[in-house]
Amino acid sequence: MPPPLCIALTGGIASGKSAVAAAFADLGAPVIDTDLLAREVVEPGQPALAAVVAAFGASTLGPDGRLDRRSLRARVFADPTRRRTLEAILHPAIRELMQARIAALDAPYVVVAIPLLAEGGSRDRFDRVLVVDCPPEVQRQRLLARDAESDAGADAILAAQASRAERLAIADDVIDNTGPLASLAQAVAALHRRYLSLAADARPQAR
Repeated sequence: MPPPLCIALTGGIASGKSAVAAAFADLGAPVIDTDLLAREVVEPGQPALAAVVAAFGASTLGPDGRLDRRSLRARVFADPTRRRTLEAILHPAIRELMQARIAALDAPYVVVAIPLLAEGGSRDRFDRVLVVDCPPEVQRQRLLARDAESDAGADAILAAQASRAERLAIADDVIDNTGPLASLAQAVAALHRRYLSLAADARPQAR
């Protein structure tokens, strides 16, 4: 079974990645969300959870024995050293699970949603990178409305992520999600056709 064409889907917070992923799924494309994989690898009994507890202490667990994600996020958000420690634990486990999910697919292409691709430097693992783009001021407005963030909180989140220019620098394809949802659906449909064509060209070579 030839491997699928792997499309990394990324973009800044509140750029519309989830809406784009849902539009691809509606067209029948398999979508792997690495945020969901990140939750799976720290389920009770998983080696990554034990490693997190060893590195950050038992206080990272809630009363039910599950990872207290909110508490841990607060501890690592403003501390680059702690954040790198956490990433060194989680990223290999997430990549392993992602590769297993991709290997099990029989599809022309797969969309892998990776919010922090520009920050993580793993662009070479994918055949193409699709960036969902919108101006930072639009991201900020959406954050304030969607998550009830304070002005300072929204600014801190945006500052912690890669810049718009850094994301666009790794893009093979770009969807402008500044406008209405109808435009988004049209853009996804066009890329769906393109990815099917690219996959058809590539798959015979893999046999």
